Amino acid sequence: MIGLISATAAGAVARDRLAAAWPGRAVVYDGPVGEAVRRAFGECEQLVCFLATGAVVRLVAPLLTDKAADPGVVCVDEAGRHAVALLGGHGGGANALAVAVGEVLGAAPVVTTATDAVGVPGLDMLGLPVEGDVAGVSRAMLDGAPVALRADAVRPLPALPPNVRPGADGSAVLHLTDRVVELGPGEAVLRPASLAVGVGASKGAPADEVSGLIRDALAEAGLSPLSVAELVTVDAKAQEPGIVAAAARLGVPLRTYPAEELARIEVPHPSDAPLAAVGTPSVAEAAALAGGGELLVPKRKSQPAGRAAMATCAVVRRAPRGRLAVVGLGPGARDLLTPRARDELRRASVLVGLDQYVDQIRDLLRPGTTVLESGLGAEEERARTAVAEARRGHAVALIGSGDAGVYAMASPALAEAGADIDVVGVPGVTAALAAAAILGAPLGHDHVSISLSDLHTPWEVIERRVRAAAEADIIVTFYNPRSRGRDWQLPKALSILAGHREPATPVGVVRNASRPDESSRVTSLAALDPASVDMMTVVTVGNTATREIAGRMVTPRGYRWQSATAAPAAEAAR
Repeated sequence: MIGLISATAAGAVARDRLAAAWPGRAVVYDGPVGEAVRRAFGECEQLVCFLATGAVVRLVAPLLTDKAADPGVVCVDEAGRHAVALLGGHGGGANALAVAVGEVLGAAPVVTTATDAVGVPGLDMLGLPVEGDVAGVSRAMLDGAPVALRADAVRPLPALPPNVRPGADGSAVLHLTDRVVELGPGEAVLRPASLAVGVGASKGAPADEVSGLIRDALAEAGLSPLSVAELVTVDAKAQEPGIVAAAARLGVPLRTYPAEELARIEVPHPSDAPLAAVGTPSVAEAAALAGGGELLVPKRKSQPAGRAAMATCAVVRRAPRGRLAVVGLGPGARDLLTPRARDELRRASVLVGLDQYVDQIRDLLRPGTTVLESGLGAEEERARTAVAEARRGHAVALIGSGDAGVYAMASPALAEAGADIDVVGVPGVTAALAAAAILGAPLGHDHVSISLSDLHTPWEVIERRVRAAAEADIIVTFYNPRSRGRDWQLPKALSILAGHREPATPVGVVRNASRPDESSRVTSLAALDPASVDMMTVVTVGNTATREIAGRMVTPRGYRWQSATAAPAAEAAR
């Protein structure tokens, strides 16, 4: 929960705007400011204070306990010009909160955390548990000093600075491993979520027995409990209290599998006892291996004093999964690049894209991002490259203009990608939508986009689709309408539409939508000169209900408008 505190009328107005924007996430603390801050500090994960930073410093200073536990605090000035991340920038989420406050209030976020200021990811912001001399390693990263990266495997982390690299000879060391390591000064370790612990238990097995068995198994194998991703067991044990409690103590989810699925998995130590009890010859080993991986700790039993064991466990290391984000950059304007697309660009350690698109967003990449760019005509090669990099374990962003799933990179990439990598789609504003917003509201009813390029689609197929749209009275947006080598397709498509629509049907023509040299006009089906169109142009042809109103192209949401305008004309004809 986010606590909101204000001291003045102006602050209360801005405070209430946040409360309205974040229903269910924020609560207003009224009353004397000092008391309100103290109550919110103890009850909320984050605070937004509409107070001077000096006042907030004095109020929260006596309340501070530990940076890992203190809430994030953001201060907003009286004029609402700045949102200052004052406390808990990383651990408390104040840096992200300052940005979120700025988006609602139009305030500039002020972030002074050193790593954020220079675009270097903080070790505590990589989504992994971190131990050791975090401050010392972070300082070396910021100073540009050599930092040795000692990783057991390639994992989909954001780009690390160029001075952090395998084999570097420096006083700072960053480990990436699920194994227990002895850490000295200037050493830190990131814990990947790489371990699955399979658990079996008799009915009523004590939580202490289950948890103790897991703890001992990990310790004897030299594995960190911070790298446990999940506990796994058979469906029949999904509600077993000892297992549920063990997962809660580790802070990981409990996942279950049907007995018949576990029975099909080959294990080194099958047993008749679980087969009779729950229908599979193995629970701990089979459940751990169900998601694939390397068996590090074979089945072992608990060893309670004076009675038979009631719990078993096994530990598997899962192979790293690379991550491929297919990102739509929008039509070109920076303010039409979505926040999610920005986040994915900074989330990536490898960027793959067309050179001219890379140039558009190069400044948004983190230092150390590997950029793999190529020219026009290499779409399939880029798709294969992106998938191959993800399969090597990297976090990859494959970029395309508009929406990456519309005449862009998502199709060839997903045709190459298998189930061995994680794929994330990031939508973008398409050229058709950007052009429509410029023209007015031409897509107010059913519409279709058709590419007139016959490089990938036979013209006979394209023509059949244009004819179907014409006969169905559907609004048509033409992509790739005309190039120097393809100058006859657009006239042919327009002639097909002209067979079903009046010569005065509005046509919108937009070139370089949203870019500095944008141009647009509304003409008619009869007046459009195809020679004025090129590959940077989007052409939108209205349906029989589309009208030009005040220079804008407008298609009504229904056909009643068309009927209403026809009635007066018929009356006048009498």
